[in-house]
Amino acid sequence: MTERPLAVLAVADSDSYLKWGAATLGRMPQSWTTDLVVVETPAVPSARQVAAALAGTVFETRGVDIRGADEIARRVAAERPDIVLLSVRGPVVRVLVRAILGDREARRATDASGARAGRPGGRGATTPWRPVLVSGLPGISIPATRKALYYRAQVDALILHSAREIDEFRALAATMGVGQRFALSTLPFLADTPRPTGTARGRGSRDRAATDIVFAAQAKVPREKSDREHVLRELATLADADPSRRVVLKLRGLAGEPQTHAERYPYDTLLAEIPEARGKLVIDTGPMSASLDTAAALVTVSSTAAIEAVHRDIPVLVLDDFGVSNGLINTVFEGSGLLGPLSSLATTGARLADARWLDDNYFHAPDTVDCIAVLETLVVEREAGTLAVRPQFRGTLGGTLRRVWDRKRALGRYDRSAAGFLALAVGMPARYVVLAVRAARRSMRSTSEDRRMTRP
Repeated sequence: MTERPLAVLAVADSDSYLKWGAATLGRMPQSWTTDLVVVETPAVPSARQVAAALAGTVFETRGVDIRGADEIARRVAAERPDIVLLSVRGPVVRVLVRAILGDREARRATDASGARAGRPGGRGATTPWRPVLVSGLPGISIPATRKALYYRAQVDALILHSAREIDEFRALAATMGVGQRFALSTLPFLADTPRPTGTARGRGSRDRAATDIVFAAQAKVPREKSDREHVLRELATLADADPSRRVVLKLRGLAGEPQTHAERYPYDTLLAEIPEARGKLVIDTGPMSASLDTAAALVTVSSTAAIEAVHRDIPVLVLDDFGVSNGLINTVFEGSGLLGPLSSLATTGARLADARWLDDNYFHAPDTVDCIAVLETLVVEREAGTLAVRPQFRGTLGGTLRRVWDRKRALGRYDRSAAGFLALAVGMPARYVVLAVRAARRSMRSTSEDRRMTRP
């Protein structure tokens, strides 16, 4: 382990990654020096979203700067932090790794057989000074996805938040041939004592103001417009049933505001289109912690807010109206006792989590957390010259043009280089061709399977 305090610089992009990055820095040892910067991308949060993301952290009063990727890379080179925490979306992770390491060194690591095999003696180990590079996922990360590993293959460790996430990502990494190192942390939005008591806060208990029904919305799920309209109508029915309580529509962003994931049908827009629901729901875009302060129940499809509510002994209902599937990101709640239809809220109410589900799902014992130990070990390896630059996982076809294309796609209008505009002009038509070929192949496979099934 290191004998000196470490310096950590976190780089964030979207609202949810900014919240996670700021909260994760707050979990670092107090002797460490921490700082946070937002990188310019199309998902850069609005001033209101920044304020909500930083609420309750040390950065609430300090604020954060918003800088370009190249400027951040120059800052890393000048200040030499021990660790850079890349709290950004996957494509941006890959671009920032290249900017920080230098494109040449990132390519050398990918080409070096020693580094590809993970051996410290490979050519990647002879690179100049660099920080330890760490990334993570800001909420529920079940199911483990190939893209999460694909884009983060060159970071030295990936921070996850449950024993189940570690197991699933480790198995997926083995299948993909990615020699990733994982670190177990506790979701940083939870307090230092993450185990819930198992007693509902409810009426007549420690917070008599907690009467709100809070729906934690998500940009990705449910995807269909009709499903979202169903949610709004059911919530309006709840509001009609008891006018004395508020039914709160908790949003990460309003229509038009950037979010981590694009939202095709914003709830605030849909609400204005449904006469029977209009004026009955309260729209809230503030910090989730504040919404939970007055919540008697939390309703969601699969938001991490459910975990925050479980921790605070607030009853939760995870909707299964649209099914339980990887696409809905709600399979993690199987066995929790929290799944149920929205219509049941008026009769049986929300629920407390099954105690048997807690250990493997975000409420592990504090002594199993190894995140800080992993970070310190990586710093020691880096100082000893045994921490090789990790190879990129695929995505190298096209050489320089591909790397320029990746950068333009990740940074959007904030990549003002001439090469970026050229890559966009060449890459967009090529991408459409690739997508068309893939669609044709899928169609051919589907037709072939249909023919086999219809044979006598």
